Amino acid sequence: MSDTPPPCPQCNSTYTYEDGNLVVCPECGHEWNPDEATTEMDLLVVKDAYGTHLQDGDMVTLIKDLKVKGSSSVAKVGTKVKINRLVDGDHNIDCKITGIGAMMLKSEFVKKA
Repeated sequence: MSDTPPPCPQCNSTYTYEDGNLVVCPECGHEWNPDEATTEMDLLVVKDAYGTHLQDGDMVTLIKDLKVKGSSSVAKVGTKVKINRLVDGDHNIDCKITGIGAMMLKSEFVKKA
């Protein structure tokens, strides 16, 4: 293994440490073997509203006006958004929208640009 263990694939924490042949994240408790070819992100499949596979860094376009919870702002249809990362859960796209800020979006409300 290298001198510096890799960041956690689940929470991107840099505070990981080696424990035998495993790497452990103290923040989320995730343990993994960095020598294995399969990662958790390989298992996570996120599709847009039209069935196209999405990946981290993809550009997507909103297909519906979305109200911003806790604000009077609205993310308008046609707004282009860059995906920061894909996460597991109901709102599976972590992104930042210009003029609004960081948001979590459902993949059913976007299409790949």
